[in-house]
Amino acid sequence: MEEEGEPVVNISDVEQFHQESPSENGVMLVVNHSNIQPPFSVVLATLLYCAEFVCAAVLCNMYHKSDDDTWMGLTITFMLVPAVLTQLALTFIHRDLGRDRPLVLFLHLLLLGPLIRCFEALMVYFKAGKEEEPYVTISRKIKLKKDQGTPMEWEIGHSERKLATHRNAFKRTAVIQAFLGSTPQLTLQLYATIQEKYLLPTRMTLMIICLISVTYGALVCSVLAINIRYDDYKVRLRPAAYLCMILWRVLEIATRVTSLVLFSTALTYWVIPVGLGNLLFFFLLPWVEFWARRASLPDNVEKNFSKLGTTVVLSLVTFLYACINIFCWSAVQLDLGHRDLIEKKQRWGRLAAYYGGRFLENGALITLWYFHKSDFYEYVCAPLLVAQLLICYSLAVLFMLLFYQFCHPCRRLFRHNVHDCLACVCCCICCHRGGGREGQAQPNSYSTTATMVLVPLEPPDLTSQLVERETAIIEDIMEAA
Repeated sequence: MEEEGEPVVNISDVEQFHQESPSENGVMLVVNHSNIQPPFSVVLATLLYCAEFVCAAVLCNMYHKSDDDTWMGLTITFMLVPAVLTQLALTFIHRDLGRDRPLVLFLHLLLLGPLIRCFEALMVYFKAGKEEEPYVTISRKIKLKKDQGTPMEWEIGHSERKLATHRNAFKRTAVIQAFLGSTPQLTLQLYATIQEKYLLPTRMTLMIICLISVTYGALVCSVLAINIRYDDYKVRLRPAAYLCMILWRVLEIATRVTSLVLFSTALTYWVIPVGLGNLLFFFLLPWVEFWARRASLPDNVEKNFSKLGTTVVLSLVTFLYACINIFCWSAVQLDLGHRDLIEKKQRWGRLAAYYGGRFLENGALITLWYFHKSDFYEYVCAPLLVAQLLICYSLAVLFMLLFYQFCHPCRRLFRHNVHDCLACVCCCICCHRGGGREGQAQPNSYSTTATMVLVPLEPPDLTSQLVERETAIIEDIMEAA
């Protein structure tokens, strides 16, 4: 059936036909056929990779002609480092080092790995369905409908499994490209534009591509967090949810990058301790929690890895986690002692602390820029710009709250939603102003006023139900015999 180390298929990428086989009690539904969805995520990640690489190369050529060696060197660095890491990630995920594929490895050396992987995924998609193939595993999920969970099964064939491998690989490379390449590239080019006091069309194009890449990487993080926390449920996001997340992430990232760039133009050398402080804090936080729990390193990162190799891989993962949190909320918390490296429990207190602290930090950076700004901004209404940045970040938080209140695919599993928490805060304020007089309605007690508690529905034991169903069929056959 399912081999160890093979990827888990995301059921949201598989569209089901309406050929279902209910069990006797109407609980278990078996889907025998599936229609494979096109690998849009693979194509999009490849297009963003190629567009950013080509545009950065063109801009480096322009810097070389104008003798801007500093801008050229930094642009090349932020272009090549994520590209090399992308090749390594694709090679590691597909396990090509132990296979006889010299052409694929050669293309990875030429930094063309995403192109050949995208071509392979498209070939698998177009060949799927032409020949009947046996399924290799059964995926079991719970479908939420009107506050009730219905267990369902899907037969996963070879084509679905191969496409799942490509999708999972490109989701990881999209995050690497976004936060190790696109984000510093966007920050650099915006800083260069302000310092040189003119905007090149090529530079503007690169900044737009980088912003799209970072937004897509943040969306992948959010969706990945939902899929991990609700692994037993079938998760499907609606277009309104994607729209809400896009507005949330665009405003959050754009405000953060602008605040850092404005601060760096006024206090150039002080931005270094600010960036390093953020990086060290988020890098050391998972390790401090790991040591506080007295946990041990997981042994399933890679079979052939030693303790040193596992530590190096976990350090790289933690570094990526820290880079994400410098610019936006990562939506996941690392648990270095867990086999999945991700903590499935949602810490709403940490989410509130992150956005509260980030709002104060952005406000402090913008305020320092306001008092130390150069003469270049004499024709800019500085108070208006400060107000716009703070309002944009507040709108990002608002869209995040709207997402969890109305658009989250598993919001029915929340015991208390955003509206309940805000109502609790208002009731506490009213009770405090009224002096706590008797006879007033007291709100429900929460651990903190900004905390939402997740109580998932108790998932049924799908394996035991499957065994009971097969036993009942065997008993019927024996009675008939």
